[in-house]
Amino acid sequence: MPKVNVYLPDDLAETVKEIGLPVSAICQRALEQSVKRVSAIRTAVVGELDPTAGLASFTPKAKNVVNLAIEGAWDRGAEEVGTRDLLHAMISEGTNLGVHALRSIEVEPEQVLKELARRAGESGGTGARRVSRTAANALELTVIEALTLGHNYVGCEHLLLGLVAEPDGTAGQVLRGMGADSRAVRQAVSALLAGYLQATQAAGASPITAAVTQALEPVLRRLDRLEQRAGLTDHE
Repeated sequence: MPKVNVYLPDDLAETVKEIGLPVSAICQRALEQSVKRVSAIRTAVVGELDPTAGLASFTPKAKNVVNLAIEGAWDRGAEEVGTRDLLHAMISEGTNLGVHALRSIEVEPEQVLKELARRAGESGGTGARRVSRTAANALELTVIEALTLGHNYVGCEHLLLGLVAEPDGTAGQVLRGMGADSRAVRQAVSALLAGYLQATQAAGASPITAAVTQALEPVLRRLDRLEQRAGLTDHE
């Protein structure tokens, strides 16, 4: 059986060793699920029925962004829907949390669009029929980011994190080149979610919102502790 090495941060490796987690079994199960999701995305034919039918946990706004990406790829004559199409669509939609997260770390969405346009290659295909390898991987990372944050939905903020984390696509290269790396974006998303929760509490949240608030607060606190342990936050 082929062997795959898994590299962990020192603090995480120590914790895994201390509590005796079966890393091999966990990684195998996680990889099996990821392979299934990515394979489903890659084999789907764009234009058949609802292209977002397999993205059940995506919010309506996130699904709309995926549809806009498909339309954008067709309009530019690309052979595949790429990460640049997903990023362009997310920014063009304009009202989502991903766009707000970029602005909060002083990355102007308009400048991102200009850089994407500058990097645009030659087109002239007959229209996108597939999702590219990098875009499929970015969508899988999007789901993983949502799960990591403890969310039962996938929104545009998770899509931004997925695009940043994907190492080979144009979107990630552009974002990281402009200062939007995974750490900065994750901190921005956490801060925006915390601000939203505080605002809804102050305005008098509904029972459903209150339940969501209660569920998210431990997640945000856990992220703060992890960032402090990793030395990612400033200490006064």
